[in-house]
Amino acid sequence: MPNLGVPELLIILLVLVLLFGAKKLPDMARGVGRSLRIFKAETAKLRDDDDTTVEAQTQAPAQPAPQPVQPQQIQATPAPAPSAEEQARQLEEQAAKLRASAAAQADKRA
Repeated sequence: MPNLGVPELLIILLVLVLLFGAKKLPDMARGVGRSLRIFKAETAKLRDDDDTTVEAQTQAPAQPAPQPVQPQQIQATPAPAPSAEEQARQLEEQAAKLRASAAAQADKRA
């Protein structure tokens, strides 16, 4: 990529001003600065975390790996299926609740 000289930078700056407007450029630059600051802080934290884990691994004595725990199989007991009459009663109760809430909302709107 060729080196950018002063004339090229001025043209790029002029295009940016025309595209975004002079009023928004400082806000955009401020936002980019904040983003870079946050990014720099997070990468520093990652490096610190990596350093501490490497130090902890080198300082810790070699211990045998813990044995993986075998999952226990749980026998699922199927819930007794409600009878058709019980299902119909539950559906009627739900429908009544929905009608009541719809009526209350209609009253609020009126």
